[in-house]
Amino acid sequence: MGLRKAKLKDAVGIYSLINSYAKEGLLLPRSLNSIYENIRDFWVYEEEGQIVGCSALHVVWEDLAEIKSLAVMESMKGRGIGTALVQACLKEAEELGVKRVFVLTYALDFFEKLGFYTVSKESLPH
Repeated sequence: MGLRKAKLKDAVGIYSLINSYAKEGLLLPRSLNSIYENIRDFWVYEEEGQIVGCSALHVVWEDLAEIKSLAVMESMKGRGIGTALVQACLKEAEELGVKRVFVLTYALDFFEKLGFYTVSKESLPH
């Protein structure tokens, strides 16, 4: 099926994927309730009925948004799924009129390849 906006039926799959990385300390954990409340922020990548990747674009302010909860199933890495998810978030941000998008991440190399660059945390809103 590929890349698409998340639906309510995807919440449990998103929850499982994000929290598998949270157990390793690579992502912040998300409650199932939080995912349902923010389901409109999420993009998913689905293959054979299974959520194999997800990301979320969260609007922070008038001209600022954050890409959150980017996760790709370990066995699916290296296929461009993460890149597609980030690009979907960036396109959505552009359509919304968001001028700046940031991400808090340990995957610096991945995001630098997509045009992101490091800034100090102090330059971001609380």
